[in-house]
Amino acid sequence: MKRFHTAAVLLLGSALAITACSEPAPNFVPPPATSSGAAPTATPTAAARPVDGLRTTGRGPELPDKGVWLGAWVKPDWQTPEGRVEALAGFADQTRGKFTLAHMFHDWEDDFPGPTEHAFQATGKLQMISWSGADTRSIRDGVYDQLIRQRAEKIKQFGVPLMLRWRWEMDRPNLKQSVHSAEDYIAAWKRIRGIFTEVGATNAAFVWCPHVQGFVDSSRDAAAYYPGDDQVDWLCTDVYPGKEFDGFAEQMDTFMAFAAQHPRPVVIGEFGVTYPGAPGQRGAWLREAGDYVKRHPQIKAVVYFAAKQTTKPVYDSTFDDDPEGLTAIRELTADPWFAAPAPPVPAHGPR
Repeated sequence: MKRFHTAAVLLLGSALAITACSEPAPNFVPPPATSSGAAPTATPTAAARPVDGLRTTGRGPELPDKGVWLGAWVKPDWQTPEGRVEALAGFADQTRGKFTLAHMFHDWEDDFPGPTEHAFQATGKLQMISWSGADTRSIRDGVYDQLIRQRAEKIKQFGVPLMLRWRWEMDRPNLKQSVHSAEDYIAAWKRIRGIFTEVGATNAAFVWCPHVQGFVDSSRDAAAYYPGDDQVDWLCTDVYPGKEFDGFAEQMDTFMAFAAQHPRPVVIGEFGVTYPGAPGQRGAWLREAGDYVKRHPQIKAVVYFAAKQTTKPVYDSTFDDDPEGLTAIRELTADPWFAAPAPPVPAHGPR
């Protein structure tokens, strides 16, 4: 397989971390779970049960019975809870989509869930939180146990299911200094998950999310960073066309071949058309993405990344100046497959 636009992807991935139809196939029936061979730190709870053909741990939100949750992270004009809620609502109005899932980025030492999460919850949104990472060896050795425990306690107190995407795109070469190795990353993951289990923050679904280039580019070996089926609630990947407009399906096939071996639902944590392309390219890529998702019912959620950046690396994944792309995204949002409702919220709600 050819090597894709690695440099462009790395630049875009760094920027994101800083700023931050065909008929559906039959129900997904997973193969037997594989084992990582490592002793688990966190074990499935007694609430574990099969949902829509997938074996879940009982943590996080119930899966949609049909279709996918449509979500987005939208860069706000104002970095306030109200500004973020308004940004997502405005994007929904523009694209005519039913955005069930709100995405939020947090630095390692941020105090969350906080006002933004409560503001999104007040509007009835399911939420995915992307939590950046510290040095994996420091996490492994217990340096951050108190901080992790504080996050776990607050998520437990939040009282509603959410998705937690810790140190996404860990396979990026420019994160090597803090991630170190696959072994260090897995040890840190298990330390964090173990503390969440001790605290009882079982409303957090742990989302493992390498970049799709980690599967396209064999030198990155994203699969080596997988903590194991006993540790992961959702599989995830981020996929963009880049300047060369590499196909959505061509890239995703490499990840889905891995996902097919693991009985976990899939969320596309970030996708979006970031460069102008030739006439019609942005729309064609989005249509291909929509068709692909419908053909792969293991995919249960897709999250658009909508932002415009005028400093290097320059990109624009919004539709403000892209009528062709806007038409394509409206076709996607008009499809009932992309309008799965959020699961019921516990009666007590956030605390």
